Amino acid sequence: MSQQNRGRGGPRGRGAPSGAGRGSGGPRTGPAAAAATSNIGFSDRGRGFARGAGQGPRGSGGPPRGSGGTGRGMGRGGPGAPAQVFAANTPARVDQRLNEVDQLVSSFKRLGVQDEKPLRPGFGTLGRPQVLRANFFAIKTTLKIIYDYDIAFTPKAQAGNERRARILQILEREPQYAPYVGFVAHDRSQRLVAAKKLPQPLSFQVQYLEEGETNPRPNALTFTVEIGFQRELKITQSDQYMQGRPESRNEDLLPLMSALNLVLQQHAANTGIRVGKNRYFFGGSSTPMQLSLGVEAWRGFFISVRPTFKQLMVNVNVCMTAFYTAGNLADAMIMFRNQSGGGMPSRFYDKLKVSTTHLGYIRKKAIFRIERETARQSRFQCDELGGKVTVEEYFKKKYNITLRHAHDLPLVNIGNKDKPNLVPAELCQIVPGQAYRGKLSPNETSQMIRFACNPPAYNAATICDQGFQDLGLTGNNVLNGFGITVSREMTAVPSRVLPPPGLSYKQGSANVREASWNIVNIKFHSPATVSSWAVLLVQDGGRNEFRGRSDPQLQTFLQTFLQKLRSSGMTVPTTPPQILETGGLPRVGQDPGRRQALQQIKDTLTRNLDRNKKPSFILVLLSGVDNYIYPGIKRLGDVELGLSTVHMLLDPKKALAPGNKQDQYFSNVALKVNIKLGGINHKLNPQAMAWLTKMKTMIVGIDVTHPGPASEKGTPSIAAVVASYDNDFVQYPASLRPQKPDWNKEAKEVCMVENLTEMMIERLQVYRQKNKALPDRILIFRDGVSEGQYDLVLKEELPRIREAFRKISPTPAYKPKLTIIICGKRHHARFNATADQDMTKNGNTLPGTVQDKGITDVYGFDYYLQAHAGLQGHVRPTHYYVVYDDFHYDADTIQQGTHTTSYLYARATKAVSLVPPAYYADLACERARYYLNDLLNLADERSSAGSRGRDRDSEAEKERIYQEAMRLWGTGIHTDMRGTMFYI
Repeated sequence: MSQQNRGRGGPRGRGAPSGAGRGSGGPRTGPAAAAATSNIGFSDRGRGFARGAGQGPRGSGGPPRGSGGTGRGMGRGGPGAPAQVFAANTPARVDQRLNEVDQLVSSFKRLGVQDEKPLRPGFGTLGRPQVLRANFFAIKTTLKIIYDYDIAFTPKAQAGNERRARILQILEREPQYAPYVGFVAHDRSQRLVAAKKLPQPLSFQVQYLEEGETNPRPNALTFTVEIGFQRELKITQSDQYMQGRPESRNEDLLPLMSALNLVLQQHAANTGIRVGKNRYFFGGSSTPMQLSLGVEAWRGFFISVRPTFKQLMVNVNVCMTAFYTAGNLADAMIMFRNQSGGGMPSRFYDKLKVSTTHLGYIRKKAIFRIERETARQSRFQCDELGGKVTVEEYFKKKYNITLRHAHDLPLVNIGNKDKPNLVPAELCQIVPGQAYRGKLSPNETSQMIRFACNPPAYNAATICDQGFQDLGLTGNNVLNGFGITVSREMTAVPSRVLPPPGLSYKQGSANVREASWNIVNIKFHSPATVSSWAVLLVQDGGRNEFRGRSDPQLQTFLQTFLQKLRSSGMTVPTTPPQILETGGLPRVGQDPGRRQALQQIKDTLTRNLDRNKKPSFILVLLSGVDNYIYPGIKRLGDVELGLSTVHMLLDPKKALAPGNKQDQYFSNVALKVNIKLGGINHKLNPQAMAWLTKMKTMIVGIDVTHPGPASEKGTPSIAAVVASYDNDFVQYPASLRPQKPDWNKEAKEVCMVENLTEMMIERLQVYRQKNKALPDRILIFRDGVSEGQYDLVLKEELPRIREAFRKISPTPAYKPKLTIIICGKRHHARFNATADQDMTKNGNTLPGTVQDKGITDVYGFDYYLQAHAGLQGHVRPTHYYVVYDDFHYDADTIQQGTHTTSYLYARATKAVSLVPPAYYADLACERARYYLNDLLNLADERSSAGSRGRDRDSEAEKERIYQEAMRLWGTGIHTDMRGTMFYI
């Protein structure tokens, strides 16, 4: 999905007109924003016209502490430094255990071939061999058994999640618990694991203390904490699995692996702040970077135990996330008021935790809302003080507190709808260490990327030095108690660099260098014909706006663009385009949701265009970025009017730049225009296509995007299925469907596609219409599925795909060959070159790097592939995992085939990081978010006053929002657009 949650929750980017960001795609915040809130390692998916791979923006994080581990004697390659090989003075020796992997595969072959979750058929052999370091560290333990316990609290009703963590924190300080401290680990909630058997029954009495209290209050609760034995977890279970014994493949290792994660993460859980799963942040270990008012970026570390062939490993990676800036709430409110002229936005304070101390102890509560009245205005009945008093008077008389902002700041409600609790903002402190809940703005995302994008060697040194220290992997008491040691040296693994495919154009040649190429003096392979075109001037008062249809600069601009289309081989009529002017749009102040502006734009289009003779495309010229206008025009074109729109942002550095920069920009746009109109920009040479063209093949991409935390509750998820219909695998029309996010309770979090049968039938019908036959083979790339959910794809989606086969052709029965490959970007595997010739000028591994030994699945058919050039930060490969294959591909065919197909992305002259069908499904989902823009993307921008008087979490309200979404969706994509790549 992307955002996402694709575990992707939040909007994966609102997009932008061409040129608003890198290449031609705009600031696509999906990968960037997701990485900004999950992990470092941004990678350019190859949007737009490539001019070569350059160094990304320099990060601004401080240097890592310490100098231990493999960081000794090597350059860190910090921000701005020349690219360096990590641990250059330490030989990179591949573990001897990997000498036996070929025997492992031979044992698999004796079992025969299976279609579901196929065993690895072999390892790839194509490409130039190399050795890389991966951010995995070997774990050794002398322990044989881990004892698993359940933690129960009495009274249960008073022991919520946060209170349980506090109770255990108090318990750990008690003398009665001291004998167990060195050999137990727990999750701060309900599970505890021990290296030794604990006496049974085992219970403790804990008198509750609020944070900051030294003595319990007279009415303090007393909890009973019972630790009850559940089971023994034998380390030999993982040993047998990691040996690669086929009978052990289906062993459920999750309880054991999660137990080991508790042990390895215990130090971090006690000293750091956990955000999400397996990510820890340490406030004092690095200097945060201010992203915007009240929001800052922290660097932390991801840590997770993994079973690999004959070796337990721990995967450690640098990660980044946004936090609220701690401080006094009143000061923050004043800063917001001074900077923006308004109050603190609801997207900032919604569920923000604040602490108060006026009761004599620290009490932490989430903000329910900010009221309109000040402490001087708000009155309430207080019998203790003799009648009605103002909040200002109450705090003066009750607590002897004189308020400084009683007259100029609103009160804060830290209660709830039924029991309000009004507190002056100046008595509230923003609790330190809170991960930011809102969606980062484009500027915040840009700042986060700058902070996160450090060279690979710098990240590797940070992991080995600061990471090991912060995470406590150097031998803390708990690790010692479990007999666990962690190697300080990154594991060295074999890898290969695959050769790029040959490319062809109708005229001219493409010289591939570092996975990108220029298109100077070339003509598209199959240029489209433009029957007519129109230009829409969106007159929104921007500085760079053209003055109207008669503006001579506009005429020059359009002639230059027209010449670019023609020089690319496209047929464009000599008659000038029809130029439409919206007239001055209502200003944002009078039209905050831009509904009047969008109606004016719609009226301009419907009034001036002949619905029976539509232009091939409309060039929309925008003078500024707006969260409503661009998505609104896309919805008008795609859903309501059936018009193909291409946007340009009139940016002086791109569209309006002189010379080569403008030419480069227009080349980007020409790529999009040609593909939207059904053309073919470039092809791969027949040799590179042979794995697909030996039989009639259709390639499919599937993705789902979900509403994020800031979206209106009840907003549907959106599923996309794209599929090729041509033998060149260039054109991928899309099917889109909204679906309730909880349509299937089991599949709710796995992003399953509810209407997959219907959408697959649509794609097969288009293929049959174009080719007069159905495909003999279907290859599906499924994006947005997490590692623990592969089986659900087989359980929930595979039957729906087969149902589509049955319905499209019941007699004779249609049974094409089928392969399903999961594409994963949300992982933490990173690779570092061990020699100068194996890295690019910015220190990343080379395009075409493929890795399938040492850190991959013991049994499954998976591999890591980096098809693209990492332009900034530490490049992240894509993890491909074959979950179904009745065609029985070998490793080389799948790996090199995925690699070469990555050069077929139509909107760029470079290889992309995600195989194009999956990438297109992601783009289609992203486009569909615009159709529900107010609910999916912009709900967090509304004032909290907009939600007063209604319960956003009630079932009735969710249903109302869902029905509103269905109204906005209408019948979906306009019939005139369904056969095109309208979303590109």
